Amino acid sequence: MKNNLMRLISILIFSFFLFQSCRKEPGIGGDAKIYGKVYYKHYNSTFTTLINEGYLSDTYVYIVYGDDVNYGQRIKTNYKGEFEFNYLYRGKYTIYTYSIDSLALVSGQLPISEKAVIQTIEISDRREQRNLDDLIVYK
Repeated sequence: MKNNLMRLISILIFSFFLFQSCRKEPGIGGDAKIYGKVYYKHYNSTFTTLINEGYLSDTYVYIVYGDDVNYGQRIKTNYKGEFEFNYLYRGKYTIYTYSIDSLALVSGQLPISEKAVIQTIEISDRREQRNLDDLIVYK
């Protein structure tokens, strides 16, 4: 009886560690996808008149996996301003790109600084495909 109890406890402990090792962290290797577009607005120097706007091609978009400090991948938008991050596991992701800081531009602060335009998203299904709201930047 004592041997059977010890064997059962050993199996439970082994099973616990086995299932813990199968748990995947946010990052590359899964079947999920996050995609979206980068939209720009170009104003005059006083930020009072919109000069041009549209989807922004050839600009970097970054993804951070979970609570990592650094980005995990960086890609450029295509000619239609689209981007996508494929083969993701379940978890939390932060997507960002850079924009001119409109407040610094209006206040006349030189040099003109940039700020991150950020969206955080949670992937909860193995094959989930999430479309982000447009990342709006000022150029």
